[in-house]
Amino acid sequence: MSDAPALGTDQIARLRLATTMFFGIGGFLFAGWTVRIPAIKEQVHASAGELGLALLGISGAAVLTMMVTGRLCRRWGSRQVTIAAAALLCLAVVPPTLTRSPLALGLTLVLFGIGYGAIDVAVNSVAVDLIAVVKRPIMSGLHAANSIGSLTGAGLGAVLALWLSPLTHMLVALPLGLVATFWSAGMLMSAPLPTARQPEMSAVAANGRGRDLRFVVVIASAAALCAAYSQGALDNWVPLHIETDLDGNSAVAAAGYATVAGTLTIGRMAGVRLIERFGHSLVVVGGGVAAAVGALVMALSPVLWLVFAGLVVTGLGLSNIFPSALALAGAKGGPDGIALASTLGYAGILMAPPTIGFLADGFGLPRALTLIAATLLTAGALSFVVRHHIDGAGRADDARQDDGAGQTDDRPVAGPAVR
Repeated sequence: MSDAPALGTDQIARLRLATTMFFGIGGFLFAGWTVRIPAIKEQVHASAGELGLALLGISGAAVLTMMVTGRLCRRWGSRQVTIAAAALLCLAVVPPTLTRSPLALGLTLVLFGIGYGAIDVAVNSVAVDLIAVVKRPIMSGLHAANSIGSLTGAGLGAVLALWLSPLTHMLVALPLGLVATFWSAGMLMSAPLPTARQPEMSAVAANGRGRDLRFVVVIASAAALCAAYSQGALDNWVPLHIETDLDGNSAVAAAGYATVAGTLTIGRMAGVRLIERFGHSLVVVGGGVAAAVGALVMALSPVLWLVFAGLVVTGLGLSNIFPSALALAGAKGGPDGIALASTLGYAGILMAPPTIGFLADGFGLPRALTLIAATLLTAGALSFVVRHHIDGAGRADDARQDDGAGQTDDRPVAGPAVR
């Protein structure tokens, strides 16, 4: 148990609300920027290829930042890094709107990518610490806040785009983000948040558990990659599939994207209660299988209403895989585990558009989209493997404890996100 004093109900509520807000802030700012990309493309006179290279400023900087943010969290504290990253992300939305060339755009987006990568790892590390305090699997609910923030940012951005330039739009988003950041920061720092107890590597090495911990973190991170790849593929290719293969108009195609986003949000909002009632294995592994079936229906059905039914099943089944994988990686590996899972997850998002596009050129988009079903089945299988491994290790530890009755139990404590 932690030596930190027990937190009161009001303190825990403030910490949870603040963490939820930071998840929402990240989604709000990123989505607000994303909806202005077409206008920015015209502003800098970029071709599609030049815009793609410029956008590498975000993705490249985000991946590199994710790789080092775990160390920053260990040194300065996950809460402090979260607050600093959120403030940086707020400030970083304006410079790209001032650019007039693809090169300048790409350079300014590096700052945006640093803020985005840092807050992604740091706020998830805070979430792992919070889970240890509340002793409930709330990671899915926190990720639902990110989805809600994204929907809010995209919706507000679509409205503001009718009247405001990208610069004016971001000058509106900047103070909104800063006010939310500083208000949430006050709540986040208003009470002590003990770091979730992580297994000491020296102790687990003595018990032969070091390899087990690394195995769990790597497999959970791989599951996060598969889940993020599936979501990235759905986000990028479903609207085009509806419009080109099923003769849907632009509004129907947009409804397809909204269906994915909406069902992911609903599934994550319900995820806490579902996991508490039915357990991680059924919700995550069963969700992966159901999502794979839904993805096959979405990809291969020639009937539009069946495609939307498949999207609903896919979104609901997929919704809790990534948050659960991230929580598990953090519970076993701390900030470094979060950093690995986040980095691989973001890599999955980046891999999805080109790989689906390459397969679509050779086999057609409907067949290419069946790859989503394969990655979802893989995510479910990896989740089953790591859960089975943890349960087996727990039973073995219990047996060793029974055999060594009367001895001091110095086994590493499994995080509540795992048990």
